[in-house]
Amino acid sequence: MAKKFPLHPRHPERICWGCDKYCSVDDMGCGNGSSRTQHPIELLGDDWLECADWGIEAPSAASPAGPPETST
Repeated sequence: MAKKFPLHPRHPERICWGCDKYCSVDDMGCGNGSSRTQHPIELLGDDWLECADWGIEAPSAASPAGPPETST
């Protein structure tokens, strides 16, 4: 099962988003290349989820406010 994709990570620049491993930028384990894959929030801004159909369910109004925690 794939990991849940974080919609608003605290520090997206510290992680490679190229696969489900979410490796730190100084220890990419998937062999994805020499540079990391950026999170869409870095490319499109905070409203990146509204820019296209990503196949990700937007949080409902009943969910708690604020960005989710990340483990890095």
